[in-house]
Amino acid sequence: MKLDRLPRVRTTLQPSNHPYLNGAWTPLHEEVDAEDLEVLQGAIPADIDGVYLRNTENQIHQPLGRYHPFDGDAMIHQIGFKNGRASYRNRFVRTRCFQAEQEAEGSLWGGLADPPSLAKRPGYGAHGALKDNASTDIVVHAGKAIATFYQCGEAYQLDPFTLETLGVAPWGPLDGVSAHTKVDEATGELLFFNYSKHAPHLHFGVVDREGRLARYQPIPLPGPRLPHDMAFSENWAILNDMPVFWDADLLQRNIHAVRLHPGLPSRFALVPRRGDGEVRWFEAEPTYVLHWLNAYEDGTEVVLDGYFQEEPTPRPRKDAPAGFEHMMAYLDEHSFRPKLHRWRFDLAIGRTREERLCDEIVEFGMFNQRFAGRPYRYAYSTVSKPGWFLFTGFVKHDLKTGETRRFDLPEGVYASEAPFVPRIGSTQEDDGYLVSFLTDENTGGSECILLDARRIEDGPVCRIALPHKLCSGTHSCWADRAFVENGVAVR
Repeated sequence: MKLDRLPRVRTTLQPSNHPYLNGAWTPLHEEVDAEDLEVLQGAIPADIDGVYLRNTENQIHQPLGRYHPFDGDAMIHQIGFKNGRASYRNRFVRTRCFQAEQEAEGSLWGGLADPPSLAKRPGYGAHGALKDNASTDIVVHAGKAIATFYQCGEAYQLDPFTLETLGVAPWGPLDGVSAHTKVDEATGELLFFNYSKHAPHLHFGVVDREGRLARYQPIPLPGPRLPHDMAFSENWAILNDMPVFWDADLLQRNIHAVRLHPGLPSRFALVPRRGDGEVRWFEAEPTYVLHWLNAYEDGTEVVLDGYFQEEPTPRPRKDAPAGFEHMMAYLDEHSFRPKLHRWRFDLAIGRTREERLCDEIVEFGMFNQRFAGRPYRYAYSTVSKPGWFLFTGFVKHDLKTGETRRFDLPEGVYASEAPFVPRIGSTQEDDGYLVSFLTDENTGGSECILLDARRIEDGPVCRIALPHKLCSGTHSCWADRAFVENGVAVR
């Protein structure tokens, strides 16, 4: 392995017993470039060509208040594959807040668990009391990687190969951009939404394949809401209004307390992707959904798959460390009990049908992005460690037969979200790999693995050593080199 280390960032973080500043969530402050990575098992496939990108949260400075893991600064990890060889690099996203705190040599903003008054200066984007850290999501669009924050901040552009921060996306609106922008590889478009505490409370936008804002449309809601994700089919964008949002009375006192509002249904806005057609609203059983899988059209119906939470506002965990009972509950999928679920919106009669697709607790799903917005058969979910936000394995769902296949990691080894990597020249939906970064608490190191998507239960087809231990995080993506260069999928 050929390794170059970059100069260290300034940090004031002190040792702590905080459960999300230790173990697999220990912040990483080192930035490196590494070539000719060592293969620990198997061989790197020569039939993939592209980059895997993962966004992680890495706290740099001593927190002002009660640290939440989603407060950490964005660090993007990238592994690139070409001709059976692999390289790695990682970089902090140089957001405005990152730069300001580097100059101040300390934290300037509180976090998700703190009162807004803790902020020492206004932030950027829609939620100025928080640090806009761009640490939630990462996608590739119009030749650039786009890092975003789920509380609607600025969209930060990076070079997907060098990870150089290229600044704020010029198409981002004043109300910011939520995480979970969606890229339609067939058209090259990026679809996004944002939400705010002022009317109309929700917007939908489209950026064309050249990186220009082509549409920005208000979607009026009855009040402030907390949508986290969106989906799309060939002709519709699908946004949501779930009955889990801020308590209105407390919000007037600037207290951001989330609760379930009994008696309200889940509502879905089907927004025409082209033209000025009517927004169609559908109602469904009350829940909250963090993440959708895919959507597609089937006759008069629009089909949407996602993870239905059976307990969207979980009780505090009694087994958590003192003072972390609420935080640990809201970071534990086993508290929410998400299950893979399907909604069918019938455009002809204006009604919704629902069905459960899997009874196992699963989340953070991936699928072959060449089938985004179109009928598909296979999905790949994560399973997690009870009590923690840590992934311990993967489940492959055959949505046609109901069959599942599973791969579980050894005790003390934790994965990242695992996107699908199509083989070069593949014609079948599941002809490819899953790619994931692992953090091994047994060895104190990290590696990258590739699983055969057709037989994930067989374990890694190759394991690749990484130069340092990665901190855990949230979302990731895969981008074929040809897609980065052309802006649309090349089959």
